[in-house]
Amino acid sequence: MSSNTVNQEKDTWSSTLYNTNASFVYSKQYTSAVLGLLDPKPGEKIIDFGCGTGEVTKELEQIVGKDGLVIDKARQNGLERTFVGDVQDLVYPVELASLRGSFDAVFTNAVLHWCKRDPAGVVSSARQALKADGKGRYVEMALMEELEVDNEHSQFLQGLRSALHIVLESKGMDAKSLDPWFFPSVQEYKTLLEKGGFQVTHISLNPRITPLPGRLIDWLRTFCRESFLADLNEAEAEELMLLVEDKCAVDMRDSDGGWSVMYARLRFVAILPAATT
Repeated sequence: MSSNTVNQEKDTWSSTLYNTNASFVYSKQYTSAVLGLLDPKPGEKIIDFGCGTGEVTKELEQIVGKDGLVIDKARQNGLERTFVGDVQDLVYPVELASLRGSFDAVFTNAVLHWCKRDPAGVVSSARQALKADGKGRYVEMALMEELEVDNEHSQFLQGLRSALHIVLESKGMDAKSLDPWFFPSVQEYKTLLEKGGFQVTHISLNPRITPLPGRLIDWLRTFCRESFLADLNEAEAEELMLLVEDKCAVDMRDSDGGWSVMYARLRFVAILPAATT
């Protein structure tokens, strides 16, 4: 099963930028909680919807063993049985199609906020991947929008996403249409899961201040250059990212020059009930 059997989507992610500027996404410090919720067992089949450069997926592979199976959607880190696809409408390559409906668990980490086009499609893809034995589970740790602040202090405590919108709109750009992110409330996503046929056994919102390894502009180059700013040339994109960084500095840069971003993580466990005849 070759890693290059399917390439349905254009992959614009830079593994170098991701590993350099966003290693916190897969660090044990921040993923241990969701792996605890997943509770993988030796021999289980687990599909990873969007593994980035594969570090967390590799941990899962070590737990489930070679008798288990891990599929992810990136072709990094030497993982086998990988393919590129869209979890909003997941299509398996021919040689892996028989695995659909055979998994014990679906795992995702920091993926759902990129699924703006069809959030319900992700839930449907998870349902179709799982066994119909009443034990299949869908576990996610998703990035949610930065915590809001009151209007009185908004000029000093701009959220990163708000700053992006303000800067883009100041340049005559339609920030709302360019925004690639989907940030539902806890209740909204719980309802989405339930409408998709899942029983939610745990769902919580977990704020987290995340120190960055470098400047905020490095984060923006990693996560916004090929999304918000994909249609701009390099000079235009750099100018806008510097403006966003400057706007966020008063809230996100400390006296020593270190940068931090306020993340809020949605964690949930949802069980697919057994199929009825």
